[in-house]
Amino acid sequence: MTKISAVVNTYNAERYLDKTLSRLHGFDEIVVCDMESNDSTIEIAQRHGCKIVTFPKGKTKYVEPARTFAINSASSEWVLVVDADEIVTDELHDYLYTFIEKGSNDIAGLWIPRRNFFMGRYMPCYYPDYILRFLKKDGLIWPETVHSIPTVKGRTVKIPRRRKDLAFIHLADDSYYNCIRKMNEYTENERIRRASRYSFIQFFYAPFFRFFKSYILKGGFRAGKPGFIVSMFDAIYHFNILAKMEEDRQNTHPHKDIDKFSE
Repeated sequence: MTKISAVVNTYNAERYLDKTLSRLHGFDEIVVCDMESNDSTIEIAQRHGCKIVTFPKGKTKYVEPARTFAINSASSEWVLVVDADEIVTDELHDYLYTFIEKGSNDIAGLWIPRRNFFMGRYMPCYYPDYILRFLKKDGLIWPETVHSIPTVKGRTVKIPRRRKDLAFIHLADDSYYNCIRKMNEYTENERIRRASRYSFIQFFYAPFFRFFKSYILKGGFRAGKPGFIVSMFDAIYHFNILAKMEEDRQNTHPHKDIDKFSE
């Protein structure tokens, strides 16, 4: 039977780590790649008998640069990358082993859905929130940018969205303050990745459509006021990306109106 290593990147992850690791004992190996935590993260990982490796925190402000190092520290052919605030269900564990036993040799990655929460409520508008986290190590490259998507040597497939029993359970329930704080960092990455042509009218219809899609089409209204807030946040997030792209465009011609005021 092909073995699977569960890989967890951590930095001061004590809040949810015990719950996360307790659901990974069915895998052949648990690798914790820590970025020099100063809380009880290491002690928790040791209690669970994990293989612990260290990636210097000074080398990065976010997790992606440590992903490849963590994955290469695993001994199995297949790796399941789990964040320190995610739960792997028993159904997903069994599905993954069946998947690699019966799967095609040209498949090198599996997109897994994720269930997210906000203000203590499950957010149906975020589902399925697919993430490419089950990967074959051979030929894998994880770009060192925020929210980057790994590339694999082969094709990828998705778990059917109807199989909610196979989704990660994302325990983190960020406050609105943290959502706003992260938005500026994440949209910085998006402005680079989406550097493309766009029309002015997109400033009007794109944020509106994002709200409509999140709140109506994907059922955000079913989560009450938190669902409305998340849907509005999604619209603002997209507007910020467009605004930053426009800022880049304007900065290619700095002070173009200066002559109007210098006469």
